[in-house]
Amino acid sequence: MTSTTRRPLTIGVNALYLSPGGVGGTEVYLRNLLAACARIGHPHRIVSFTNAETGGDPLPGTSLPLAVRAANRPARIAWEQLMLPLACTRHGVDVLLSPGFTAPLLAPCPTVTVFHDLQHKRHPEHFRWWDLPFWRLLLFQSAVSSTRLIAVSHNTKRDLLHYYPLRDAAIDVIHHGVDVSFFSLARAPEDLLLCVSTLHPHKNVERLVRVFGALHARHPGLCLVLAGIKGFATERIEAAIAASGCPQAIRITGWLGRDELRSLYARARVFVYPSTFEGFGMPVLEAMAAGIPTVCSDIAPLREVAGAAAALFDPHDDASLLAALDRTLASPPDTAAARARAQTFTWEATARATLAACEAAAGPGL
Repeated sequence: MTSTTRRPLTIGVNALYLSPGGVGGTEVYLRNLLAACARIGHPHRIVSFTNAETGGDPLPGTSLPLAVRAANRPARIAWEQLMLPLACTRHGVDVLLSPGFTAPLLAPCPTVTVFHDLQHKRHPEHFRWWDLPFWRLLLFQSAVSSTRLIAVSHNTKRDLLHYYPLRDAAIDVIHHGVDVSFFSLARAPEDLLLCVSTLHPHKNVERLVRVFGALHARHPGLCLVLAGIKGFATERIEAAIAASGCPQAIRITGWLGRDELRSLYARARVFVYPSTFEGFGMPVLEAMAAGIPTVCSDIAPLREVAGAAAALFDPHDDASLLAALDRTLASPPDTAAARARAQTFTWEATARATLAACEAAAGPGL
């Protein structure tokens, strides 16, 4: 996309949804995107509208805190729809970037909204009944009212075009990047099978725990670490761990800081990602960059990320997952191709393309 701006823009970032340690991959995405924007050099002014929770863990660049808490979702939605447009006007925002699915309907400027997936359309059964109407209403409104949309994968773009009345030309596919620190991890593999995932139903971790019970019988020294936010499926997963036959070999960490997470990547013998639905699949990319033999679900978004660099399995079949893990543990592949593929996903490229989308939304008159 070619820049069409006549002057530097003030780009507002709608970070009202951000609850540090509480929103998973969308937090990692936003922090890395803003840090990369600061690194690449550009003429624009970027200001992030944040909430009370982000005060102690500020975003890269300039933040403008608003008096709302993300934990109070109804209040946050009301602020986003009613007060954020006023803040945009007050601070002279030319384009508003909303990186967390939703944007204000009455924004006083062009808007660019990032869609990470359309799980509420593809798998509504994974949502609480009282949440689903809000997801349907707010995401529909954001999709049809935004000037441009960003889809984090081609698969997400296909879903956007399938479910909403949108123009193909108004949607940019912009992949995530990968933190370069993963390429330089000092690897010291242990008997550790690592899964980095929020414990939500679509992440399929309950199946992984069940399969690990059989795997552990063949590899009794192996342990499974589940690293990520405790989500809606946590109780079921804990019950599966208790019934696995090897509960002492399975650990749930909860949300981890990036340094703690990198330590697990450095020690992992194999990385596994059993998700049945994804928008992108950032942990798979991180594992590839770290040089860890990677096993992941054979679904379109993960094929888009991993290509032929990971061992794929049917996420609905225990035997397929067990066989893929067995093969990878018995004969670990050369990870050079996976690392080379991961190097093609950079946050700098994500930042440049995202800024270009904002420029295109602003149009030639600014």
